[in-house]
Amino acid sequence: MNNHYQQTYFILGTPDARQLPPDTGIEIAFAGRSNAGKSSALNVITGRRSLARISKAPGRTREINFFGVDDDRRLVDLPGYGYAKVARTVKVQWQKNISRYLETRKSLGGVVLLMDVRHPLKDIDRQVLGWCHVAGLPTHVLLTKADKLKRGPAKNALLEVRKQLATLHPDASVQLFSSLNRDGVEQAQAVLDDWLELTEQAQE
Repeated sequence: MNNHYQQTYFILGTPDARQLPPDTGIEIAFAGRSNAGKSSALNVITGRRSLARISKAPGRTREINFFGVDDDRRLVDLPGYGYAKVARTVKVQWQKNISRYLETRKSLGGVVLLMDVRHPLKDIDRQVLGWCHVAGLPTHVLLTKADKLKRGPAKNALLEVRKQLATLHPDASVQLFSSLNRDGVEQAQAVLDDWLELTEQAQE
């Protein structure tokens, strides 16, 4: 397993996009619907089982959580969006925070957008892709819970999302991912390595 992320540590969590750590270095944000498996993906990718808290009730993470890979690199867990049982006023505030963060954060080097492979490209997912495209942000889509589908349907979902990304965000990439089976973990790590400039560091 890639060991770049095994020392990842929690920095802080804040519900307000105006109260963030210094806007320096490079950070990669993880975004997605509340039931897309963001916390599980972060834990598996970093190899830190309890790094991001996993709740049985989607929508519990209401803060922007920052994790340090090292002094200059961070992973950011954005609040999950779109969960039906959350009050509309809360949803609106979350969306404001997410859009403000994506549009103004200078150290943001890319966005990992997570979608349940069985229910990809909901309206809010398309909105986030639009924000990223306009902002010129590199974007990588993880189609999570790929273990829930057989290989054929999972492959078809991947191809369909890739086809739609050509219009929504032509520069975005996409892969299948399963936190349960650890499928796609190394591919996701390779994307993070590139964005965080860890590949160059390893070669020095």
